[in-house]
Amino acid sequence: MSATQKAPRPTVSIVAALAKAYQDAFAEDPKVITLGEDLADPEGGGVINITKGLSTTYGDDRVRSTPISEQAIIGAAIGASLAGYKPIAEIMLMNFTTVAMDMIINHAAKLRFMSGGQTSVPIVIRTMTGLGLGTGGQHTDYFEAWFAHTAGIKVCAPSTPEDAYGLLRSAIEDPDPVLFIENLPLYFPPTALEMPPSTHRVPLGKAAVQVEGTDVTVVSYSRMAAESRQAAALAAQEGISVEVIDLRTVAPWDRETVLASARKTGRVLIAHEAVKQHGIGAEIAAVVGEQLFGELKKPVRRLGGAYSAVPYSKPLEDAFAPNAASILAAIKELAS
Repeated sequence: MSATQKAPRPTVSIVAALAKAYQDAFAEDPKVITLGEDLADPEGGGVINITKGLSTTYGDDRVRSTPISEQAIIGAAIGASLAGYKPIAEIMLMNFTTVAMDMIINHAAKLRFMSGGQTSVPIVIRTMTGLGLGTGGQHTDYFEAWFAHTAGIKVCAPSTPEDAYGLLRSAIEDPDPVLFIENLPLYFPPTALEMPPSTHRVPLGKAAVQVEGTDVTVVSYSRMAAESRQAAALAAQEGISVEVIDLRTVAPWDRETVLASARKTGRVLIAHEAVKQHGIGAEIAAVVGEQLFGELKKPVRRLGGAYSAVPYSKPLEDAFAPNAASILAAIKELAS
């Protein structure tokens, strides 16, 4: 290799970044534990192998495979947090959080309020979801708006390995419950970057301006942030300068970054995989409209999933939610 050549950058997947976040957190803090279905090594180290090797290294007391009972998983995590532990509770798929809504909403999110601030519940609820694998209407929904509507719980949804690592480390260290949403189709595609160091943190509630631009602001998170980055690259080929904001944390969301970008471009598009009606996009659109009334060049535009159950049929599933092509089309309409 010549002196002017650079060594190829290593490729890191979100799965690898999350696994490292677990390994680093477990090594640094003996109070970090995890529980959920099939997490321990005798059961395979998790359905995506994120916890593989942890129970062998740290024992079954800190890595517990549980029965198939989402309410019991969250209830046990809450109890452990009240005893001084920092549990990471895995609910395998986001649709299954509905089984544990009572524990999450009426207990985890409210104990700080109902104890006059004397009790905190430092749990992380990891879960995954996402279109593209034909898993149908009971395995693929995004329900982030339900939880964002609840005071006392934070909601994260990373789109890159670096953010997945940094957000998970911050979530584990947060004194309040954090719902950590992972996207299935984003798990394995590698990204050319260095594995984040153990000191890397992404502050909860802070968005990232992933692409800078001057004509249109696109606000998104999770897989739609990745689709938005693709759409921005395509728009640039047509002379449209797009600024892409990845919220990273849905609740609380970074109003200052979004409003600053909206003020600069005057045109705002919000894209999410969840159903459009009553979604996170409506909250962001309302705030932007209230704060920048009279300054925007076009009305705020929203893209989201269809108002239906997620289809099993592949062509219908493909048509259900936004993608780079539909985001690009909306960008061009706003820029016209």
